[in-house]
Amino acid sequence: MIDVRAPASSGARALSPGTPRRHPTNTTALFYRDRARQAEADADSATLDNVRSRWLRAAKAWDEMATRAEKTAERRSVNEEAKAMAGEDDD
Repeated sequence: MIDVRAPASSGARALSPGTPRRHPTNTTALFYRDRARQAEADADSATLDNVRSRWLRAAKAWDEMATRAEKTAERRSVNEEAKAMAGEDDD
C-alpha cells in the first residue's frame, strides 16, 4: 500500500478521511491566473494589433476560467461542510 500523506517535513498537514477543507488550495485557478498574466504580458509585447487582440482575448478567457474554478471550489467546500455537519447531527 502506498502512503499518500505528506511527509512531516513538508509542512503540509494531512487530513483524516472525511475532514472537510476550510480553504482548499485551488491549484487549477492559480494555474489559470498565471496563464492570464502571461497572456497579458504577451499582449503587451505584441507589435501587431491582431496579435495583441488575440492575447487579450486569451487573457480574458483564462481569467473567466479561474473565476469559475474558484466558485466551484467554494461551492464544493460549502457542500462538504454541510455534509460533515449533517453527519455530526446523526450521532
